[in-house]
Amino acid sequence: MLKGGLISLKAAISSLKPTERKAAQYILEHPEEVVNTSVQRVAVLAGVSEATLIRLCRSLNFKGFQEMKLRIAADMTENKDEFDSYQEIQIDGPISELVASISHNNMRSIQDTLTVLSNESLEKAINVLSKAKKIVIFGVGASAVIAMDLKQKLTRINYWCETGLGVDEQATLAANMDERDVAFGISYSGQTKDVIHSLELAKENGAVTLSLTRFGSNPVASAAEINLFTSSLENSIRSGAMASRIAQLNVIDILYVGIARKDHERHVQSLEKTRKAVSKNM
Repeated sequence: MLKGGLISLKAAISSLKPTERKAAQYILEHPEEVVNTSVQRVAVLAGVSEATLIRLCRSLNFKGFQEMKLRIAADMTENKDEFDSYQEIQIDGPISELVASISHNNMRSIQDTLTVLSNESLEKAINVLSKAKKIVIFGVGASAVIAMDLKQKLTRINYWCETGLGVDEQATLAANMDERDVAFGISYSGQTKDVIHSLELAKENGAVTLSLTRFGSNPVASAAEINLFTSSLENSIRSGAMASRIAQLNVIDILYVGIARKDHERHVQSLEKTRKAVSKNM
């Protein structure tokens, strides 16, 4: 069943153009009315043009207004009691409450991400990564942890993978890429200048470009040919940094397994060889 209409709107609203944001706000405040109303009537009620509503649907990667209505309707029929909202992390209180809140937010972030993550884009990403001569992953701060996780996984199945974590290192790696390579930029905010510059430089040299960012329009996604999105709607900066990281790591695991299963026997052999090599040093 199609779903994720409301989550997509909430995740993207801050990155939308003013008129699209106005339409999105109206839809979020009146979902029941929208699913039972024509695009012409919603445009009048929201105080925007029909063209704005269509552009909004495209910004959310929906095929049209009808798909958005179907997704919103599916959201409204689900029982959202258990995962209705992200929970604020309290600085005091019992440990049981801390465990419950963090676990709840992590699970919610993964669930929300599944509604904005395109299977078609995943397939494209897996295909280009599996065929790449060299993979370079760019990430800064918390995203560097995500980049290093994928590097470790891919290196173990014998892929030439590098992570550019410093400004100079990123620029150097990007400058030496070509059409046989894949540049992968990771930035939850989608605003990291170093990652944007590295993707643009890699693209100039012919590399395929891939991004993993929060859902919605952002500069990092615009700099890449293939976009993967995650969703994390916490109100708190403290909880947001944690749950969004979990959602990103989940996407990394999906990519890794998708790549590994393409040539399963060879990759199993590589894993066994690296396991033996590492165990000798223990």
